[in-house]
Amino acid sequence: MPFVPPQASSFAPHVDALYGFMIAVTAFFSILIGTLVVVFAIKYHRKSPDEVATEIHESAVLEIAWTIIPVGIVLVMFYWGAQVYFRITRPPADAIEIYVTGKQWMWKIQHADGHREMNELHVPVDRPIRLTMASEDVIHSFFVPAFRFKRDVVPGRFSTAWFEATEPGKYHLFCAEFCGTRHSGMIGWVYVMTPPEYQAWLSGGVAGESLAAAGAKRFVEHACNTCHGDQPGARGPSLNGIFGKPVRLQGGGTVLVDEAYIRDSIVNPHGKLVEGYPPIMPTFQGLISEEGLLQLTAYIKSLSPAAAPGAVTPMPAAAAAERKPAKP
Repeated sequence: MPFVPPQASSFAPHVDALYGFMIAVTAFFSILIGTLVVVFAIKYHRKSPDEVATEIHESAVLEIAWTIIPVGIVLVMFYWGAQVYFRITRPPADAIEIYVTGKQWMWKIQHADGHREMNELHVPVDRPIRLTMASEDVIHSFFVPAFRFKRDVVPGRFSTAWFEATEPGKYHLFCAEFCGTRHSGMIGWVYVMTPPEYQAWLSGGVAGESLAAAGAKRFVEHACNTCHGDQPGARGPSLNGIFGKPVRLQGGGTVLVDEAYIRDSIVNPHGKLVEGYPPIMPTFQGLISEEGLLQLTAYIKSLSPAAAPGAVTPMPAAAAAERKPAKP
């Protein structure tokens, strides 16, 4: 259709169908009401100055009908919209992990194996892609019209979303939230490739240090391994296998260990204390960049059995050993 981007993701047809239904309902009732207003204005206008209007008794059936029908249509929209929403917000377990950092005025992207990109994203076709996004400065919005994919990237928190591209090609990437004087230049491209092409792209580039490996180094640099170990009497909880599991908090209640909880525990460690441990961890607010927080998060995720594809799983002690200089 003209003026409509191509449908290049798995949930683009569902979004378009819902949007088309809402437009059709709006157009139908707009035309119906507008037509009735004109017809009734002509049919029932006062014929002479002496004409007196007659009293009309409303039909109960008509009153009920024009109440139930709109309510039914709205409920259909709500149910349909909820289905689309849950489809969009629940990534599959086998999704490829990619990390995105928004910064005035660029998108910095890193794959789990260490490949880095700037304002470009290469993904394979027919594979779910899960993005974990953070902002270094102001609010941004990662928007790919052909995928019907848009997610705000808000400072001070992680944003997660996913898509599955279904058509190979080159698609526009925009920032859809005004983020400063050069907002219009914060654009890029998403390249959807066939599996052989994607493997060739991975092989052709120079893969840097993986995000999890970089996180392991930061883990040691900030002395996190001195408290979060597996030895008895450790001052902090063990991080091995903790991602994706609930933990008990002081004062009662539980919380799921996900990306958001890991970030909050680093920048605001006293907000949700794990049961059985004292509040001795200092805050790292302002000491670690958003990219560094993503690296630490990727490292902690890699310590769980269901680690993301391409992630490494070094243990804190091993990471510490790697950082020590070799003896002469």
